[in-house]
Amino acid sequence: MTKAEIISEVFDKIGLPKQDAEELVEMILDTIKQTLKQGETVKLSGFGNFVVRKKNARKGRNPKTGQEIEITPRSVVSFRPSMIFKEHVIESAPAQ
Repeated sequence: MTKAEIISEVFDKIGLPKQDAEELVEMILDTIKQTLKQGETVKLSGFGNFVVRKKNARKGRNPKTGQEIEITPRSVVSFRPSMIFKEHVIESAPAQ
């Protein structure tokens, strides 16, 4: 699902004008981004948590050349789904 599809869903379900639906979705996403940028966790009850984690420097290997390289320390965003979210996805998954 794309951001445009999310905006269309908000437009269809709430009945806001398309421009207002787009602004609403953008405001929510910007708030999440700014909160994560500040290093804080975003907790969405019934959905999950977005967490910024620090990764230390480590040695890696260039897969093309096999040459050893130093991977610099960095921050990464990870998502941990809530149990409610996990159960919903598992129940909705097609049987194989």
